[in-house]
Amino acid sequence: MLLILYKLLLERGESPSRIKAFTLSVAEGSIDSQQAYEFLDHVDLTMLLEVIQVDPADVQYRDAIKTVEDYKPLDIQSATMALALCKAIRAQFPDWKYLVDGDGGDENMKDYPIEDNPELTIRSVLNNLMLYQEGWGVDTIKHSLVYSGGQSRGHVRSYAPGKTLGFTGFSPYALPDVIKVAEGIPFVELTDWNHEKLYALKGKIVKLGVEAITGLSMPVFDKRRFQHGAVQGQTSFEALFPKGEADYRDCFNELYAPEHS
Repeated sequence: MLLILYKLLLERGESPSRIKAFTLSVAEGSIDSQQAYEFLDHVDLTMLLEVIQVDPADVQYRDAIKTVEDYKPLDIQSATMALALCKAIRAQFPDWKYLVDGDGGDENMKDYPIEDNPELTIRSVLNNLMLYQEGWGVDTIKHSLVYSGGQSRGHVRSYAPGKTLGFTGFSPYALPDVIKVAEGIPFVELTDWNHEKLYALKGKIVKLGVEAITGLSMPVFDKRRFQHGAVQGQTSFEALFPKGEADYRDCFNELYAPEHS
C-alpha cells in the first residue's frame, strides 16, 4: 500500500512527505521496525519510516477489550497494539487524520497458518470460497444476520482503536470489487494443494502487482502477526498478554456483563 500511495502522490505533483510509514516498537528494537527499515531501504524510501516507540506500560489489553468490545485473544492482542500505536501517533501528530492499512489481505489470499487451527486442512481451506471472509463470497452471510465473525471482527480491531483516537481508516483490500478479484484466483491450480506454495502466494502476487504499477521491486517477508512483530521475542510478548482465553473473557465480562452495565 505504501508504494502505491507514494506513486499516486508523485503523479499528483504532491510531496511524499504527506505520508509516513508508521511501525510500532514496544520498548526498543522490535522485529517489525527492523523489517520496515530493510523494506524501505530496499526501495530507497527510508525517509518515510516513522518508528513509533512506546513503553510496555502503555500496552494494555484491558483497554483494547473495552475499545473493541470483544474477547478473542488474537483480535484483542492485535487491537492492543493498534490502540498503543494510534495513541502515540495522535500525541506526535495531532492534526493527522487518515490511516491506510492492509486489512483483508490475508483473508483474500487465505494466508493464515492452517496448522494453527486443528479444524482446518489444506483441502477445506482451498475448497471453501473466501473461507476467512464474513461470508463465503461477496454479499454472502456465513452464519446469521446478527452474528459478527470472520473478517468483520478482524476489521474492528483496527477500525475501533483508530476511530477512538480520531482517525479515519481505510483498506482497499476490504472493497467488494477487490474481494471479487480475489475470489477469481485459481488457488488449487497455483498451489497444487501445497501449504508452503499457498503461504508464498500472497507475497508473489503483491510483489508482481506493485512492480507492474510502480516499477519498484519490493522485498517479501514471511507472515508475522502485528502483535508479535511489535515486540522483540516471545518473552516480551508473554509479559504483555495473558496465556489463556479465559482471562480475556473474564475481563470482557467485568466490563459488559449485565450486573456491570
